[in-house]
Amino acid sequence: MATTGIAHDSDADSAYGDSLFSETTSLSSSVFEYQYENGRRYHSFRAGKYFAPNDEREQERLDLLHHVQSIVLGGELHKAPVDNPARILDIGTGTGIWAIDIADKFPMAEVIATDLSPIQPSWVPPNLQFLVDDCEADWTFTQQFDWIRIGNMGGSIADWPRLFQQCMDNLKPGGWLEVMDFEAWGSTDDNTLPEDSSYHRWQVELSNASNKFGRVMNVIPHIKDMVVAAGFQDVNEEIYKVPLSPWPKDKRFKELAMYMNLTMTEAAPAYSLALFTRVLGWEKEEVEVLMSGVRNDLRNLKYHLYTRL
Repeated sequence: MATTGIAHDSDADSAYGDSLFSETTSLSSSVFEYQYENGRRYHSFRAGKYFAPNDEREQERLDLLHHVQSIVLGGELHKAPVDNPARILDIGTGTGIWAIDIADKFPMAEVIATDLSPIQPSWVPPNLQFLVDDCEADWTFTQQFDWIRIGNMGGSIADWPRLFQQCMDNLKPGGWLEVMDFEAWGSTDDNTLPEDSSYHRWQVELSNASNKFGRVMNVIPHIKDMVVAAGFQDVNEEIYKVPLSPWPKDKRFKELAMYMNLTMTEAAPAYSLALFTRVLGWEKEEVEVLMSGVRNDLRNLKYHLYTRL
């Protein structure tokens, strides 16, 4: 699901902090002292705020997800109708692959990309800067942006309205906000997924765990209303169906589904291990048993599963 909205065209003389780095940690050794849990590696800066690992296995999944989203968008990087932006902000950049591509596309723009984990490459376009930053803290940027992008942050944010208000305050009048994410819920149009299946149990428990954690996972169906409530105008929502396994007959959807199936096979344990053990009190072995069933369900072509982007 891609949601774009334009900042209202009003005098936005908000007061900003004196330093870009007042809420941003420098790349000291402490941010590289990662936490290890259940065989996976997690961020140390603001430890525990984000549910997923940041190890190489997860980075490969994030890059594959970027590829899937690019296929869905017909090879494009975005839907926002931006033209020669001067300043771009990418929130929750992950591996930085989108920010790198967008910096190459707009070489005259200044691109800033933030994340809790310093996992991005060091060799990047000269107009791109990666910052270790918590987007839920008070923003202290001294200049406004033409375009802010939030990608795949479901389950990461406790107060979305506050985040969107900070986006509004830090966008130039007429600037664009773009939000892209998948629904964290598998659907079928023909009720082929049994309620006693591992996949159904997993997504119910995942929703339960994220709600208890205070950061709703399946938030994307509510994003448009929150963007409108924040005061954005010309808000547009585009929804695409993406199959989770290669059950479609259509060749293009079957190919897309193969990539998405690989993504989901890795996403399930990445999303679950920390939340299920920390929040629900499961043992690691219990999670692994459920994940085995989830993988089997993702291979079952009788289950016509899809999600919405």
